[in-house]
Amino acid sequence: MKVEEVIHALHANKKIQIIDVRSKEEYQQFHIPNALNIVLTELKDSISHLDKDVQFVIACGKGGGRSAEGARLIRELGFNAVWLCGGTNKWQEINN
Repeated sequence: MKVEEVIHALHANKKIQIIDVRSKEEYQQFHIPNALNIVLTELKDSISHLDKDVQFVIACGKGGGRSAEGARLIRELGFNAVWLCGGTNKWQEINN
């Protein structure tokens, strides 16, 4: 999902939760406002805390690596998930 589409959906108050799967250190350097930080290696173990009625947008730094893997993982567990195209880098670029 493109950054612009996520921003539009958030402004329209759609049920979207961004999950940042980068390390805690990467997350602390910069993250998308209100994004949950669940490191990719901990995602499967954290699944019980997630709401199946929410659209999840999985983010990493550039988009397509860890985020695509995270989205695939939670989709396999029955959740609605996509990865953020361009990741947090693109988000920061657009929102500065």
